[in-house]
Amino acid sequence: MTRPDPRKTAALSAALSGAVDLGALKARADAARTAAAAPASATSAPAPDNGSVPWIVDVTEASFQAVVEQSLQVPVVVLLGASYSPESQQLAATLTRFATSSGGAWILARVDLETAPRIGQAFGVQSVPTTVAVAAGQPIDAFAGPIADAELSQWIARLLDALRDRLPGIRAGEARAVPVAEEEVVEDPRIVAAEEAFERGDYAAAQGFYSEILASEPGNELAKEGLAQARFAERAEAVDPAVIAKADGAPDDIDAQLAAADAQVAGQQVEEAFRRLVDTVRRVYGDDRDRVRQHLIGLFELFPADDPRVAAARRNLASALY
Repeated sequence: MTRPDPRKTAALSAALSGAVDLGALKARADAARTAAAAPASATSAPAPDNGSVPWIVDVTEASFQAVVEQSLQVPVVVLLGASYSPESQQLAATLTRFATSSGGAWILARVDLETAPRIGQAFGVQSVPTTVAVAAGQPIDAFAGPIADAELSQWIARLLDALRDRLPGIRAGEARAVPVAEEEVVEDPRIVAAEEAFERGDYAAAQGFYSEILASEPGNELAKEGLAQARFAERAEAVDPAVIAKADGAPDDIDAQLAAADAQVAGQQVEEAFRRLVDTVRRVYGDDRDRVRQHLIGLFELFPADDPRVAAARRNLASALY
């Protein structure tokens, strides 16, 4: 999962600030900052909790206001998700794990927008999951979509650092906090076998392992990525860098163009490789065009989906095709 774009995060936060009217709570914030917080103040959630940890609450439309009022003492992280969304469930699981160990330094408020749609409307939510940090009755930061666990942990840490001297319950919660247990990673022995074959340079064997996995699990992303890498590595090992000059002098030689693109990617000339194949697509037709297109798509698979070079090349490819 990718790191949230800071520009999008800032824009979302600004939009939420305008969408959510929690002004009635703002007047209480100044008094709360100077009041002495009782040790249990961060844990006295009036809303239904998750049955074991009082600073994790499942919020309804009726209980939402009471939960937000607790943001006068500690930050409230509002997860706006839906039961039909796998991304929402994944993010909820991670946030719940982090919150469980937080000692109540912050409150996790989980909202199912299928049963509490008006809360989503109040925040102006455009997609699920959306996560909003509320402090002193006001939304102060937000991001849309799932993010990696490490990024999420850093986001929460930055939130607490920014508010520790303003919200009295954070330090009390941190005193009760326990380290977050690392989830045990169970490696797939089939992936391990494929990776070992790749590392010793047996790319054909690696492709066989990955293909076998995909035959039974077509959606296995690790196997898809590994297969693309192994196929490319086998081609790149055999390609002669001199083919680039040959392809430049023979624009109608399809084999030369494909080999030259592989050589350029192997030489970190990624944009040049993409441009070469897009230009080739513009010049050829029929089966040749489809062959070049498929080769280019295979090169795309070597990079993250959000790589700007891939995004630009996909747009150029679409323009060349249509």
